[in-house]
Formats: sequence, C-alpha cells, structure tokens
Amino acid sequence: MTPSVEPVLDVPWAQLRRRTSMKWRRFGPDVLPMWVAEMDVHLAEPVVRAVVDAIALGDTGYPEGRPYPEALARFAADRWGWTLNPEQGVTVPDVTAGIGEVLKAVTRRGDAVVVNPPVYTPFFQLIENIERRVVPVPLGSGHRLDLPALDAAFRAATGTGGTAAYLLCSPHNPTGTAHTRDELAAVAELAGRHRVRVVVDEVHAPLMYPGQPHVPYLSLPGSDEAFAVLSASKAWNLVAFKAAVVVAGPRAVADLGRIPEQVREAASHLGVIAHSAALDHGRDWLDNLLADLDGNRRLLGELLAEHLPAIAHHPPQATYLAWLDCHALDLADDPARIFLDRGRVALSSGPEYGPGGEGHARLNFATSPQLLAEGVRRMAASL
Repeated sequence: MTPSVEPVLDVPWAQLRRRTSMKWRRFGPDVLPMWVAEMDVHLAEPVVRAVVDAIALGDTGYPEGRPYPEALARFAADRWGWTLNPEQGVTVPDVTAGIGEVLKAVTRRGDAVVVNPPVYTPFFQLIENIERRVVPVPLGSGHRLDLPALDAAFRAATGTGGTAAYLLCSPHNPTGTAHTRDELAAVAELAGRHRVRVVVDEVHAPLMYPGQPHVPYLSLPGSDEAFAVLSASKAWNLVAFKAAVVVAGPRAVADLGRIPEQVREAASHLGVIAHSAALDHGRDWLDNLLADLDGNRRLLGELLAEHLPAIAHHPPQATYLAWLDCHALDLADDPARIFLDRGRVALSSGPEYGPGGEGHARLNFATSPQLLAEGVRRMAASL
C-alpha cells in the first residue's frame, strides 16, 4: 500500500466540535466520542467537488439509471477482481433498508434469520421489525464462523420445509474479522444444502488491511441465489448521503423485482452522485485513509499494552472498529458505561451486539492519533 502522504485523519478538535451529527451531539462537550461509525476525516476532494457541482447546477432531483451499480462494478473489478453485472443491482436508500427489503422478499413472517453475534446492533431490531425470528449462532474461537453450529441451525430452520435466511456481516462488525475464501465457500455449500437464502452485508468491504483481501460472497460458486448489499457510506464517511446497492446472484435477480418500486427509487440523488464519485475518483484518498487507519490500529495495540494491559484485544483485519474484551477489569456486563461515566469517553456498549457482547466495548479508532491516545488515557484514568 502506498504510504499516506496526505493524512485524512488529522481534523482539528475545534473543527470536530462544530459538527452536528450524532457522534458529536449525543453526549456533552466534555465527552470524547469514539463510538458510532463516523470517521473524523477530511472528505475526499472528488466527492466534495461532485456534490458542490451538482448543487451549483441545481441537480437536486430524483435519481435515474444505474450510475451507482456501474461505479460499484468498476471498483469491484479493480479492487477485488470481481466481475459484477450492474444489471443485477438495484439502488436502495441505505444498507439496512436494502437488507430488510431482501429479507421480506425471500422469507415469510415467523421465518428464521440466522445471525452471528456479537454482530451489528441494528440486525436484531431489523429482523424483529419485519416479523422474522432471530436465530443467533455466536462466533466461535478467534471470532471465526462456527460452521458446525451454522450447519445445525440451517438444518433446524428448514427441516420442516420452512424458508430461512442467513444474514452475514462480511467483514464482521464489531470484531473486524475478515472471513476467508474457504469459510465463505463452506457457508455457500451449507446454504445450498439446506436451501437457506444468504444476504451479505459488505458495507465495510473497502476497509481491508494489508494481507487481508476482501472475498465478495457473490464471486463464489454456489452463491447464485444469494444477495450482497454494499455502499460507499462507511469507507468514505458518507452516511449523510443516503444510498446503497443490492446485488443479486444470477438466480436471485427476479427477487429484486419484489422490492417495492418506491424503495428502489428512494435513494438520494446527491447520495448516488457522492458515492459514485467516491468509487470512481476517491481511490487515492481511500489508500491514504487505509494507511492512516493501519497506523492507528497498531498505535491502539501499543497504547492498550502500555495503559490497559488487562484488556484483551485482537487487531481487526478490516474496519476501523476495535472489539475490546474487558472481562479482566471486572466492570460488569457493560464496561462502556464505566468509561463514559468516569472517564468521559464514549464507546459502544458490548451487550447491545447480542450474546457474547457482555464485558466488551467497541472503540472507533478512525480519528487522529492524538485523540486516540487521549481516549485510551481517559479509559485508564477511569479505573
């Protein structure tokens, strides 16, 4: 990877405090926020230019065509060696909305949806809101997929002839695990054997560290009836610009037609413009970001070893999220509460990620090295 010559994680504290997003307004001004998945970055100039030009032109209407799937296909071919057919993708408002609509299209009320906790918190509420049944299959040793447990869960979910789905987070949030090709191939084999429809959240896919390639699930044999949901929102810090793409395997394309038209046309036009610009013209910026994040990933390990050696921490293989095992600190189930109350640093609460989250906290290290060091210092001082 090219070394970062233009740091993007160096936004001054005073500028960050002027932001009005959730990260910066949920807690008081004395709290250092290192929780929700927003990055403390300067936006990629090609994205800024594309949005400003669109506004200057008055190009603020409804989206049309497939510019986003087409930009995603170019990025996927260049970065992952994946030939993505834009005709097999539809634009949706965001990743969560896309997942929900796909699950509604391929399962029925009361059907099982298998997930791997600890996992992205909204998965649980999303599944319950569409009246499906959460079936947790916790991650195994080393935060890897527990394939025998998945086999048993798939068999139980479809053994009486019912339909079921598997909602897979790849790479995994909050652990930062990058699933291997062999693991994903095994998932495809199990899903095919048990007739389980696979829906993969790949929103963090551009955020892989050296030596950890992203394996697009739909690039694997046996994925013809599966779906992947992708977005530039996390990698380029564009959550405010609502847009994502649902990509269907060749034998699942017809299911895309069951997503309501009002959903397929509800993405933000400016979101499509911003995300497409990021994918096509923001790749150098992404490389700089990844170099900065890799530096922070290593720095966090050093800081924890020095100031909080009792915290068990495995450097993530992807994402900018660190999953901290605080059991040895004896802070009960929710150490994030202690760090907030005593140290005035906000982390994400581990128990909210489902079974296995107790005694853990998630730390967002997508900030400047100085603020990362301050966050760890506050955590240590709180003890």
